[in-house]
Amino acid sequence: MSPADPTSTASPGYGRGVVYVLIAGVLWSTVGLGIRLVEDASVWQILLYRACSLTPFVFVVLWLRSGGKPFDVIRRAGTSSVLAGFALFTAYAGGVYSIQTTTVASALLIFASAPVFAAILGWLVLGETVRRATGVAILLAVIGVAIMVADGFTSGNIVGNLAALGGANGFAVYTVILRRGRATDMMPSVFMSGIATILISAPLCIALGLPLVISAHDATIALAMGIFQIGMGLVLYTLGSKTVPAAELTLLSLGEVLLAPVWVWLYMGEVPTSFTLIGGALLLAAIAGNALSGMKRRPVAISSVKG
Repeated sequence: MSPADPTSTASPGYGRGVVYVLIAGVLWSTVGLGIRLVEDASVWQILLYRACSLTPFVFVVLWLRSGGKPFDVIRRAGTSSVLAGFALFTAYAGGVYSIQTTTVASALLIFASAPVFAAILGWLVLGETVRRATGVAILLAVIGVAIMVADGFTSGNIVGNLAALGGANGFAVYTVILRRGRATDMMPSVFMSGIATILISAPLCIALGLPLVISAHDATIALAMGIFQIGMGLVLYTLGSKTVPAAELTLLSLGEVLLAPVWVWLYMGEVPTSFTLIGGALLLAAIAGNALSGMKRRPVAISSVKG
C-alpha cells in the first residue's frame, strides 16, 4: 500500500486511532474513583496488585494478536519495548508519589504538561511537526486544567511537584517510543511496564513494612483496575499510537483529567466546583477541536502492522 496523499481527507486509520485514545482517556479517568473505593491498601500495594492483573491480561492480548506466539512479538519489539515499559513505570511512580506528597490539584496541573513534552520530543526525535491547531489546543488544554484546579492549587511540596513533572515526562517518553516503533507491534511495552511495576513495587512494599496480602475487597478493586482501567486503556492507547502523532496522543488522553471529577460526582456525590466546570468545558473544546481538525488531513499510513 503506497503512502496516502497528504492533501486528501483523513484516513480511516487516523480516525480509528483518535477513537482508541479517547476511549483510553475515559477508562483512565475512572482510576481516581477506584482508588477512592479502596479501604485500607496503600498506593504501592494497589500498584502491585494492579500490575499482577495487568501483566497476564496484556499477555493474553499478545497471545491473541500473534496467533499464539506472544514471545515472538516480544522478541521483535526488542529493547524499545523495555525502554517504553520503564518510561511508563516512571509515569506510574511519578503520579503516585506526587499525589501522596503534594496537592492533587498541583499534580493534575503538572500532568497536563505532558503534551508539551511530547510535542518537543516528537519534533526532536521523530521530526514530527506540531500542527497549528494542535498547538492552540495544547495551550487551551493547559489553561483549562489550570482553571479546573485553581481553587486547590498551591506551591505544594517541591519534591512531589518534581515527581509529577517526572511522571509527565515519563509518559511523554513512552508516547514517543511508541511512535518511533509504530512499524512494529509495541504492545509488549505495556507487558514490560507490568513486569517492571511488580519487580519494583513488591520489594518496596516489603522495605516499607507493607503486607503483600491485602483484604479481599481491596484486592478485587485493584485487580479489576489492572484489567478494565489501566490494561484496556494502555492497549487502546498503544494501538492509537500507530496513526496519531505524539503531541496529539497525549492531548487526547487528557480526557482522563476532564472526566475524573464526573465519576466521583456521580458515584460519591462530590459536586464539582464552578472552576471545574468552566475549565472542563475549555479542556473539552480543546480536545474536540483538535480531533475534528485532524480529520481534515491524512497522515502517512502504517500498513505493515495489523492495528
